[in-house]
Amino acid sequence: AVVHHGGAGTTAAGLCAGRPTVICSFMGDQPFWGQRVYELGVGSQPIPQKKLTPDNLAAAIREVTTNLSIRQHAEALGAKIRAEAGVANTVALIESMGSKTERELARA
Repeated sequence: AVVHHGGAGTTAAGLCAGRPTVICSFMGDQPFWGQRVYELGVGSQPIPQKKLTPDNLAAAIREVTTNLSIRQHAEALGAKIRAEAGVANTVALIESMGSKTERELARA
């Protein structure tokens, strides 16, 4: 399981790895990502920092590591994300732009 603050980058890395997630948010977009992870069935209900206790953190970790449905959903989502080949496709796009003139890019 991945236990973290719910930043977009850490959330993406954990989901790409196919790991169940526990998000303990404290600012910005973190509550959004915590709720989204929960709605997708790949993590526990998010825990805002102000409500974080040793007991509810332990319960959330226990939930995501023992709940077969959460683990299966996380693994399936990770496989789907990895199959998109997002990094390779982005590199190819950027490299193709390097071979175009400014005029061609302006029309794209």
